[in-house]
Amino acid sequence: MGRVIGVPEELAATQSRFNGAAGRAFVAALPDLAERCLERWGLRPDGPSLYGMCALVLPVVREADGRPAALKLQAVDEETAGEPVALRAWSAAGAGAVELLDHDPESGALLLERLDERRPLSGEADVRGAVTALGAVLARLVAVPAPEGLRTLGELVERMLAAVPERLGLPADAADRRLLADCAAAVREVAGEPGDRLLHWDLHYDNILAGRADAGRAGEWIALDPKPLAGDPGFELFPALDNLFDADEVVWRFDALTEALGLERERARAWTLGRVLQNGLWGAEEGKVRLAPDHAEIARRLLGRA
Repeated sequence: MGRVIGVPEELAATQSRFNGAAGRAFVAALPDLAERCLERWGLRPDGPSLYGMCALVLPVVREADGRPAALKLQAVDEETAGEPVALRAWSAAGAGAVELLDHDPESGALLLERLDERRPLSGEADVRGAVTALGAVLARLVAVPAPEGLRTLGELVERMLAAVPERLGLPADAADRRLLADCAAAVREVAGEPGDRLLHWDLHYDNILAGRADAGRAGEWIALDPKPLAGDPGFELFPALDNLFDADEVVWRFDALTEALGLERERARAWTLGRVLQNGLWGAEEGKVRLAPDHAEIARRLLGRA
């Protein structure tokens, strides 16, 4: 009799909400996909599953050698398709990302090294220390040139700016509309040089876990769950400002990260405002009439309006 893999209700609800019929089909297929991957790679479950908005992660052990690992099951889309490519590139460069042990291109399933899920960087009591640690991880990641074939920041920004005329007037608040207009103006200043570094795109404090001693990575902070693209490292800073949000720390964090990455401050500011614009346009498309308060405050602080 096969092993039954349960799908958390929260993951099912998120997939249905954001991906509709495709999300429901993905969720329905997860138990069978998990069983196939367990058999294909000789794995046995080793604890309760973990999940986020897009993926189900099963702690497993490889039966051949007893190595702990993590089986990540996720739908393949524009954001996730480049994950194995990025992980291999970072691994080859020793850049501090989770190791990819195997990959099934057809389903998108990833077999990853097991990290210490009990120790996310977000759990550190010293938040400024966590910012410093994130900056050190990010500096290693963006030092790697982007491999060919990944989505690019240039393409993303072209689509984003093309959507501005249609969506800029949708927020109900005039101050929000002005902020988005200023963000769009800042992005236009740098759009002609979108960069060529390998970006994570979603490096916040929950996407960095401690390494495991049994894997020889004790004392390391390791990045996971990239949504990779090729572009300018300044586009990477926003998640670290928004996650564990503290309005009074926005400028300090921004300065600490630009220094850690060796970035030109005004250029990094423009790309960070680009992330506010991106989120604002997404929100307008979904019918939201206000900017997220944290996002608006980040923009105001970087524009010197707080």
